[in-house]
Amino acid sequence: MSAARPLDGKVVLVTGAGRGLGRATALRCGRAGATLALAGRTTADLDAVAATLEAETGVPAIVVPTDVRDADATRDMVTQVLDDLGRVDVLVANSGIGGPTAPIWEVSPEDWDETYAVNVRGVFLCCRSVLPSMVARRSGSIVVVGSMSGKRPLLNRSAYTSSKLALVGLTRTVALEAGEHGVRANLVSPGPVAGPRLDAVLQAQAQAFDRPEAELRAEFQAVSPLRRFVEPEQVAAAVVFLASDEAGGITGEDLNVSAGTTMY
Repeated sequence: MSAARPLDGKVVLVTGAGRGLGRATALRCGRAGATLALAGRTTADLDAVAATLEAETGVPAIVVPTDVRDADATRDMVTQVLDDLGRVDVLVANSGIGGPTAPIWEVSPEDWDETYAVNVRGVFLCCRSVLPSMVARRSGSIVVVGSMSGKRPLLNRSAYTSSKLALVGLTRTVALEAGEHGVRANLVSPGPVAGPRLDAVLQAQAQAFDRPEAELRAEFQAVSPLRRFVEPEQVAAAVVFLASDEAGGITGEDLNVSAGTTMY
């Protein structure tokens, strides 16, 4: 392992790898020397990321279409990675959805349950599926992608923000339970990340509050001491660090990557 390639020789499984933060993280892991397994629901997106990785690194990635809400599917995902690549050194549990934008009294139980099914149950199932092999090898790193919104909630986003706070407790408990077996678990809490998902949130907020989207965007940025959004590559860099042996003394932590918007 070198400083330039901190994941050299490691097998990394990234969920939600087809777009957004998952795509940025997968590419960053590949550039850091990892062999990638790419999971998600949209095969075409995963294939495109795999093609980019192979073109850039010369190392083919495997594509494992998976619905992380499904216990059998997550078990089969990990089984396939173990069969094809021999082990999973790192799990990046990144899959997530934005959920509804509405006052809590207008949120349907179905929308609430769907948000938790992906954002919390999905992470639980991925951890549950990958940990036995990590515990058996007495080695592994899990990085969960949460959100600063779990600690600094957004108006009309109760399902999303509460699901992301749940991940803090889940990650800390995994760290506590798996630590004696040589496995680390940490959480990254991004702030507003520039890209299509943030654009969609701002559009929904603008519609809900009947305000100009540009005005809301400026307000979001003004809260940050750096007066800007976070770039996907900056979050990916934090994930790679926590995944690597360079962070070998870190477990159970919640790292904000929020341009200073959240400092706790």
